[in-house]
Amino acid sequence: MKLTDSILELKGIGDKTARLFQKLDIFTVKDLLHAFPRDYDKFEDICTVSELKTGEIAAIKGSVVSVKPLKKVRNLTILSVLVRDNSGAVQLTFFNQPYLKNKLFPGISYYFRGVLQVKNSQLVMEQPAIYSAAEFELIRNSIIPKYNLTKGLSNKIVTNSVKQVLKEVTLTEDYMPDYILKRYHLCDIYSAYQGIHFPESFEHLVEARKRLVFDELFMFVYMVRREKGHAEKLPNGYFMKDTEVLNHFLEALPYRLTNAQMRTWQEVSEDLSSPYLMNRLIQGDVGSGKTIIALLALLKVVTNGYQGALMAPTEVLARQHMESFSELIKAHNLPFKPVLLVGSMTAKEKREAYEALKSGEANLAIGTHAVIQEKVEFNKLALVITDEQHRFGVKQREALAGKGAFPHVLVMSATPIPRSLAIILYGDMHLSVIDELPANRLPRKNCVVGTDYRPTAYRFIQKQVEEGHQAYIICPMVEASEDEDNKLENVIDYTEKLRECMPENMRIGYLHGKMRPAEKNRIMESFSQKALDILVSTTVIEVGINVPNATVIMVENAERFGLAALHQLRGRVGRGNAQSYCIFVSSKDDKKTMERLDILNKSNDGFFIASEDLRLRGPGDLFGIRQSGDFDFELADIYQDADILKSCGELAEQIIEEDPDLLKPEHAGLNDYFTSGHWNRLDFRSI
Repeated sequence: MKLTDSILELKGIGDKTARLFQKLDIFTVKDLLHAFPRDYDKFEDICTVSELKTGEIAAIKGSVVSVKPLKKVRNLTILSVLVRDNSGAVQLTFFNQPYLKNKLFPGISYYFRGVLQVKNSQLVMEQPAIYSAAEFELIRNSIIPKYNLTKGLSNKIVTNSVKQVLKEVTLTEDYMPDYILKRYHLCDIYSAYQGIHFPESFEHLVEARKRLVFDELFMFVYMVRREKGHAEKLPNGYFMKDTEVLNHFLEALPYRLTNAQMRTWQEVSEDLSSPYLMNRLIQGDVGSGKTIIALLALLKVVTNGYQGALMAPTEVLARQHMESFSELIKAHNLPFKPVLLVGSMTAKEKREAYEALKSGEANLAIGTHAVIQEKVEFNKLALVITDEQHRFGVKQREALAGKGAFPHVLVMSATPIPRSLAIILYGDMHLSVIDELPANRLPRKNCVVGTDYRPTAYRFIQKQVEEGHQAYIICPMVEASEDEDNKLENVIDYTEKLRECMPENMRIGYLHGKMRPAEKNRIMESFSQKALDILVSTTVIEVGINVPNATVIMVENAERFGLAALHQLRGRVGRGNAQSYCIFVSSKDDKKTMERLDILNKSNDGFFIASEDLRLRGPGDLFGIRQSGDFDFELADIYQDADILKSCGELAEQIIEEDPDLLKPEHAGLNDYFTSGHWNRLDFRSI
């Protein structure tokens, strides 16, 4: 079996199952091999009820004391079961599983496994898994992978399919040279795949992950370094100077730029007038004022007779940029002639925008990635500004060069990456940091709480809505998995439960990344236009939506997210004049978890938070913490894996200096890896 074979070649996978896999972007054997577990279940031995700890998953052996009559609440069927062992009792709650009423009998012992919660002073397990003695004995003390799933696709099907691949696939000789494996103490690639999917121990898992993370980071950094020489010294074909309009606008601003903003603007302005094209990253915390720098850069470009483009990650944000620019144009009589370019526009609207850009009638394009698509032709494009979701690299530049444009590039990022790591990750770009916030910003009020705080939080959110504001609630999962994930809140079920406990006139919607783009845009548009009061969402709202009226964000299972991710999420509120609030709900209340989350209470400085995240992560956090930002790595996390990233940076520099074209015999495997197209699976977006 080859890596390029279709998953239909696997036993047990027919057309119907293949379509389910395809929903998860798994088409080939290699895709399946790279569908790494999102988490692992370590089946410890059973404990007594008295030994259970809030927020932790555990198994108990208990006798059923009583089974209450089924309770129907709108779309939910609720079954409550009381279970006891020699040390105490716990209530089990099952949703939409009425058949269990006829399968759980008083006086009979069962094994139950789930997460303990405290509700109304009572110990509760919601949706625990149920095992017979024989079933539990088979999985006791094992580490079982938990995969991303979709409805109809069980963890068992994915597990069996991966086992089949590892048994039958032909993996060629390791592409990583022996001297690298020895120098960095890395296992071979087959052992890495085996260990990441089916580890025999925690140590085996750590070893496997280290190898795969090393590969992922090295390939990324190597490609960045290799292309650095191609992009660094391109001649600037656009003559620019400061203009009267630009200087007048700076003087007319109703606020003073911070020192960091002024320093960054000076660097950008000098780049635009230098002998070489700009390739610069602006790193700035949420609310630090990156957008005004972008506007000044575009103003310098258009007042010198050229065109600019501003790319946003979503249609909603692109439209918001368009509205903001239109207001500024009107208020300050600015010479911008903008056109909008987004996917949902009609063919006629797009055609008119294309014609305006091609003729030069429009000097600014604002939109999504549609701005640089094939049909778009510019007259004198001199500057492309993108956010962190659209890393703009050599291939995009070459595509525009084919249309007669070789523009300056400015990338804006709100991901708070410590400078030492940013220099490695953005090695092909010059770096500007806006490290102070405008003085007039109201700091957000934060709290880190346990799950028993939920009713209080709901009352607070209700009060905020009644005062005319809006709220976000963030869940880590889209929907309950086929093999029920007991630890994580999911958007679909949470929305239903929230509707049950909120007033009927409360307008509640939900949003997640599996929705069609048009549906996502519709929901975000509804929320931004105040047609929804509460938006339950995954982290898809982290970028791409700006709602100044939203004053509360509540994050469920906060312990599952990196601190930098949580900091970016709370950047969704506090964008207006009203006081804003962030509620981080942790389902674990152990000292280490609460200490880590408490960093968010102490600081609103994203760079400090990122450095603390780097310091506080430990070996036990290797899996399960969800980080975010503009690097869509499969396994690597730039905070957790900072030391590996630094090693990869040093190695990439050494190889490019000594063997830039990978012609030495020891680099033959690496050369083949890149040229054969295997690299595509890691999806290096910036090239």
